[in-house]
Amino acid sequence: QVHLVESGGGSVQAGGSLRLSCAASGYTFRSYCMGWFRQAPGKEREGVGIIDNEGSTSYAESVKGRFTISQDNAKNTLYLQMNSLKPEDTAMYYCAVDPSPVCYSDYAFDFGYWGQGTQVTVSS
Repeated sequence: QVHLVESGGGSVQAGGSLRLSCAASGYTFRSYCMGWFRQAPGKEREGVGIIDNEGSTSYAESVKGRFTISQDNAKNTLYLQMNSLKPEDTAMYYCAVDPSPVCYSDYAFDFGYWGQGTQVTVSS
């Protein structure tokens, strides 16, 4: 059974950086599409970026050039490096798995497995 555990969230000032981690288990790592999502209070969950089984990535326009998704196969871990953080990046961040090798979308409803989330707070 797919199990995802996020870590690395915290509080940072605008312009700072954080790296989130998502430890995955229960399936062959890199065989499925994975994604990072975020949800701010009162807002819908939105896709931040996705990565397919070949390592191809795609990002939301709001984070393009600032956020980077990477994977460590030896550690079965997905990362989200976040630079130049802005107050509007404040949200609960989740990693998720779509049990398909290809990423068809960055819509949350396409992803069937979710971690518990890690909070990111950016102050101005």
